[in-house]
Amino acid sequence: MKPSINIPTTSLQDYLSTCSELCVGNHPLKHIEKLVSRTPFYAYDRQLIINRVLQLTNTLPKEISLHYAIKANPYPSLVQLMAAQVSGFDVASKKEMLLAIQTGMPAEKISFAGPGKTAEDIEAAIIAGVTLHVESSGEIAKVKLAANQLKLKANIAIRVNPKFELKSSGMKMSGGAKPFGIDEEQIPQILIDLPLEQINLRGFHIFAGSQNLNADAIISAQQQTFALAEHLVELTKQITTVKIDYLNIGGGFGVPYFANEQALDVGAIADNLQALINQYKTLVTGLDLILELGRYLVAEAGIYVCKVVDKKVSRGTNYLVCDGGLHHHLANSGNFGQVIRKNYPVVIGNKLNHNERELEQVNIVGPLCTPLDILADKIMLPKASLGDYIVVFQSGAYGASASPKDFLSQPQVSEVLL
Repeated sequence: MKPSINIPTTSLQDYLSTCSELCVGNHPLKHIEKLVSRTPFYAYDRQLIINRVLQLTNTLPKEISLHYAIKANPYPSLVQLMAAQVSGFDVASKKEMLLAIQTGMPAEKISFAGPGKTAEDIEAAIIAGVTLHVESSGEIAKVKLAANQLKLKANIAIRVNPKFELKSSGMKMSGGAKPFGIDEEQIPQILIDLPLEQINLRGFHIFAGSQNLNADAIISAQQQTFALAEHLVELTKQITTVKIDYLNIGGGFGVPYFANEQALDVGAIADNLQALINQYKTLVTGLDLILELGRYLVAEAGIYVCKVVDKKVSRGTNYLVCDGGLHHHLANSGNFGQVIRKNYPVVIGNKLNHNERELEQVNIVGPLCTPLDILADKIMLPKASLGDYIVVFQSGAYGASASPKDFLSQPQVSEVLL
């Protein structure tokens, strides 16, 4: 066993200058392969996740409750770890809700979002006591019916589709016509019609977008979010007898995946949040003020690892063929929202200390019978051998669970938290 390596405070890429073989949780790749019995696998570094959460909570205002969006990575061991690090969970399915509850997280700290919730989803959420983020008048009607049948009161927050959008966002979730949330101009009538005998209105969820590296854009969206929230809370007072105790301001924090991308300036966002809290002191007093993040907390703490199983040259192009690919890591293949495919950070995990003169340009592909199965395109790497480990960084979020794992009936991918 090689000497242990200090855990970095940011991402697994920091290991590049410290060892010849990449390690996760102080375990080299060859040992991790033996632990999980095969490649391909995902490996997540628990200490990096803890460090990221601590760094963030120490930066954010004390009034902010940090919630983890389980959809980013629902690996059960990772979710259990998160339960001890964050103040609550956001879930997007009944299965995620059951996972969240079984960590011991209090039900009032769990929210259930997403359009198209089934009657079964809604009944389960009411029984569990979690907060449903309702996304349409039709969904409110379903909640009323389920609460009546169960003879239980449902906890809800109204997800609002604001008129503004989160500029520079990888995925825009607000502004214009959207399947998410209720248009802000419809909220007065929604409040008038709200069946308060069956429903406990806790507050509002205003989520504008995700994967954003532009601090100014996030700051602008948060300023508009607080202004809208103040208006909605005042409107609620005028129309109902409800006292709001819940405001989820969404998240949107991105991580750098591609060349020339810069890490998000969280300090500037935190300063702006503190200024907003001071400005809207009357609004936030007594509120559970929630910042909901997924990708930002886990993406940089995970890697995807597969093995070179063949090498070939086709009309002057060098190919490395691996035992893993898009069926395990759809986002890295470029088929999960990229308009123009770009390479994630990729290395040969057992050849980190290499000589620059030994580099060669290669295309790295997977085992699938499709030209879409790309791990890296025209990338400079040390000369590879059969059995070398291909490592894709920034793979802790939207990896295994966001990929077509049964495509072409290939072997399943393993996951491990170390």
